[in-house]
Amino acid sequence: QVQLVESGGGLVQAEGSLRLSCAASGRSFSSYIMAWFRQAPGKERVIVAGISGSGASTYYADSKKGRFTVSRDNAKNTVYLQMDGLKPEDTAVYYCAATLPYGRTWSVLRASSLYNYWGQGTQVTVSS
Repeated sequence: QVQLVESGGGLVQAEGSLRLSCAASGRSFSSYIMAWFRQAPGKERVIVAGISGSGASTYYADSKKGRFTVSRDNAKNTVYLQMDGLKPEDTAVYYCAATLPYGRTWSVLRASSLYNYWGQGTQVTVSS
C-alpha cells in the first residue's frame, strides 16, 4: 500500500514557476514508477511527466519538454515536478500517481488507468 500527498500548488502569474512535491508513505518507494497527471475542468486526466524507480528514466508529454522537470529523492520518498515558464493553459489540478513497472514502456505508462495509487491533487492556477 502506498499513500501519496501532494503539496506546492497555488496561484502564479504567467511565466512564473512552481515546484510540486509528492510525499509517499509505504514500503519500497524506489520500486514504483511515479508520474504526474493533471486534469483541467471538463477535460480528461492526462500525464504530464513520469520517472522510473531509480530516476534514470523520465518521460514528458511533448508540450512539457523543456518547461517541466520531474525528479525524485528515494531517500526522502518524494517525487517533484519543477514547472517553469507556466502558461494559463497549465491551470489544472495536478495529481501524483504510482504504479509498478512490470516491464512496461512509457508509451503504455501514459495511461492513468495503470496507476494504482493516487494523491488527492493540488490546484495550480496560472493567471495571464
